[in-house]
Amino acid sequence: MCVLYDSRPPIEPIAGAAVGTKDLTLASKDGTRFAAFQATGGRPGSPAVVVLPDVRGLFRFYEELAVRFAERGFDSIAIDYFGRTAGVGKRDENFLFQDHVAKTKVDQISADVAAAFAELRKGQGNANRPVFTVGFCFGGSNSWIQATAGHGLKGAIGFYGHPTRQQRDGTSPVIERVEGIKCPILGLMGGADQGIPAEEVDKFRKALAENKVTHDIHSYPGAPHSFFDRRFADFKKECDDAWGKILAFIEKNSR
Repeated sequence: MCVLYDSRPPIEPIAGAAVGTKDLTLASKDGTRFAAFQATGGRPGSPAVVVLPDVRGLFRFYEELAVRFAERGFDSIAIDYFGRTAGVGKRDENFLFQDHVAKTKVDQISADVAAAFAELRKGQGNANRPVFTVGFCFGGSNSWIQATAGHGLKGAIGFYGHPTRQQRDGTSPVIERVEGIKCPILGLMGGADQGIPAEEVDKFRKALAENKVTHDIHSYPGAPHSFFDRRFADFKKECDDAWGKILAFIEKNSR
């Protein structure tokens, strides 16, 4: 997994920010009800973000990350993957997530993301708002895949997504989907990530360049997988830089 159950994003809250939060139950196009968490703080039409968690699904780390986006004026929804197999209830750290992530399918995740987009685009002034995805590990590669799914994304951000590994449902890896990517890509990778060798990241960069996809795939030397975590105080500089890159990417591609 990417982060422990009690982990927190390495981003300082903005004191006094006017943010509203609520648990949601959304419905995918196949009728599946799934859990989500919404944080609001933007103006009508302002950029919005869908957060795709790691293999554990929706829990506190990603809810708090959604709040950090809302504090900066970006309405955000963090989604869960397991409505089809585990229902919509809150889960503790003993949840057997591996049993459920193995049953996920790329097209179902994309349909759930579409439901989150529809929720973010509800209301006067929001129909055409720019929407982005950001994901971590399993969610990182799925975030990039959303750029091929016809959502009209303005950008897809992935922390330590695996670009060349086959998906859990046996479908093709991200690198084999590059021709279908329709928006800019931001990748934030650990240079010391033993599970994603540097040569695999380089293959992804090359494929994006060959297909003329606007991209920034940034590797942080010495940083491990899941470095974006408050527990990893030694990588505060890298975390601050990654957060700055995300905010700049959203601002630039919202214009």
